[in-house]
Amino acid sequence: MATANGEHHVIFMPSGRRGQARANETLLDTARQLGVAIESICGGRLTCAKCRVRIEEGRFAKHGIDSAAAHVSPPDARETGLLAAAPDGDGAYRLACASHVRGDVLVYVPEESRAHKQVIRKSATTRVIDVAPAVRRLYVEVDPAELGEHRGDWGRLQAALAAQWQLTNLTIDLPALRRLQPALRAGNWAVTIILWGEHEVIDVQPGYKEGLFGLAVDIGSTTIAGHLCDLRTGAVLATEAAMNPQVTYGEDLMSRVSYATTHPGGLDKLHAAVIEALNALAARAARAAGQQLRDIHDAVFVGNTTMIHILLGINPQELGGAPFALATRDAVDVKARELELRFHPGAYVHVLPAEAGHVGADNVGVLLAEEPHRQDELTLLVDVGTNAEIVLGNRQRLLSASSPTGPAFEGAQIRFGMRAAPGAIERVRIDPQNWAARFRVIGEDRWSDAWPSGPDVPPEAQPQHLAAGICGSGIIEVVAEMFLAGIIRGDGRFDPDRPHERVVWEGKRGAYVLATGNQTANGQPILVTQDDVRNIQLAKAALYAGAKLLMNRLGVARVERITLAGAFGSYIDPQYAMLLGLIPDCSLDRVTAVGNAAGDGARIALLNRHKRAEAAELARWVTYVETAVDPHFQDEFVGAIHIPHATDTFPHLESRLTTPLPRTANGNKANGRALRAERIRGRKL
Repeated sequence: MATANGEHHVIFMPSGRRGQARANETLLDTARQLGVAIESICGGRLTCAKCRVRIEEGRFAKHGIDSAAAHVSPPDARETGLLAAAPDGDGAYRLACASHVRGDVLVYVPEESRAHKQVIRKSATTRVIDVAPAVRRLYVEVDPAELGEHRGDWGRLQAALAAQWQLTNLTIDLPALRRLQPALRAGNWAVTIILWGEHEVIDVQPGYKEGLFGLAVDIGSTTIAGHLCDLRTGAVLATEAAMNPQVTYGEDLMSRVSYATTHPGGLDKLHAAVIEALNALAARAARAAGQQLRDIHDAVFVGNTTMIHILLGINPQELGGAPFALATRDAVDVKARELELRFHPGAYVHVLPAEAGHVGADNVGVLLAEEPHRQDELTLLVDVGTNAEIVLGNRQRLLSASSPTGPAFEGAQIRFGMRAAPGAIERVRIDPQNWAARFRVIGEDRWSDAWPSGPDVPPEAQPQHLAAGICGSGIIEVVAEMFLAGIIRGDGRFDPDRPHERVVWEGKRGAYVLATGNQTANGQPILVTQDDVRNIQLAKAALYAGAKLLMNRLGVARVERITLAGAFGSYIDPQYAMLLGLIPDCSLDRVTAVGNAAGDGARIALLNRHKRAEAAELARWVTYVETAVDPHFQDEFVGAIHIPHATDTFPHLESRLTTPLPRTANGNKANGRALRAERIRGRKL
């Protein structure tokens, strides 16, 4: 539907950037105006065919639009010819430079068309892992076939395995059985088998062969990260990551549940999207390690319950409402080929178990990696993401919960929000006196106040990346800095009694100018709006309330250690997280980031089959707390909306401030007041 001035709504995914396009404006021009970097070597001259995009079809209630291929101009013969010449020219794509907007559209920009590839911080961390994988290679010498001896080649191989390796009651996968006879004869009755789970032969190869590889994958709501490992040595051979293409159909879990259940073929689309992404990711990892996709002999996947249901082709409808029933909470072993994953023909995918309706295999992976059940310290473990999983406890007892933080921490629901890509503002400092901002963008080592400007600056001295938007860590820091400087009050509102040139007003709603037009890629200022602040408040309140709920259940007022997991949790500054009230009070030197612990847990289970049994025990031992039905959750949530909190205290944080937080008569932080010129001591820039 066109707006009053004839413009149409355009949303680009997976960046989440949205705005208005004039009628008949090309998608490429619209993308440039909104700061969405789409590859275009020819500059829109319909030559390079690098600006391929996909127009999504259907009703997208979350965005309030109906998108259709007919809402852009039809392709002409020249565009059709260029698209047909592409390696995967299947008619699903359009060229952004040739697609003129004629209605509301949701546009998916595939990875290869993004000029600024996302920076996905999900690398593997160094951990000590006992290598005992679920698959292994065994060299076997088999008795030759003889006239009058009727056991069959599989019977002879079974006998040899029993005699030489003490293995009995084995089965053989059908594709391996088909290869058995030619392999035995090509190897002169000596073969190398691949055994899975100590009971199934999944491959037979002639002679002596080496090389055994597995893939550990964390399927996140926003990003997918995989580690290709040598199953003999445990070494990580390659790490690859990609955006989860399902964000096109919904940025948060409930949006995807809704899409799967209300759109015709919705589940099939979501399932196909993640399978395609997994195959592409695995192929890149194999290629980086000098292997082939079919060389992947085993895999372990983790993810939240919605992601795992969709991966397995199970409708997640029951997860969308109470009682949030899972199809299964047990671990699942399924042939990769049944999921249309192009791994080794006999390879299995092992999915770690879940704890409850909204605490899934990814959280079990975190438990395997961080082992809070082996510690004496009372630890709060938070995996920050679109849906935050929280664990509190030690070796005596563990509680877990899920908090629906939403996609704001990923840069979505923020007017100028974007994923972590070159040009995204990731660090912010605001002068408390003049409210001027300094920031650093991904891809630039220098802070913005050190960028040279003017006509005499040589090209090599110019910034490589001007600001294009704000990513998750940047929005956390800018809101905290705005609070410190007094631009916003403790309730999150802009102070109308302090007019300033850095604050613009849209009616009664303020917006802070973070980057001026000459500091941005498209020449337009980047603002932090009242809605942006409110969305961050809601997200942090949900996370904090979940943590407080678990603390109340255990009857504790403080925790001894906080561990931040996940790509986003690993990159936010703990001081800012505490200043906003994202996490409870704790000594800041006891707040640590551990990287992609869910992915590390998947890697541990890939390399050690015994850890899979431990994961099953852990999933049943943890006590799950359902925040959605807890009567105290709403009270904690309301209190946590203020910055840092309306009712709680933060003595460890205050010890780092030059002046104490304002207090009311009853000792709580004063509501509705902002700190003025509070600065954190010793902060490293």
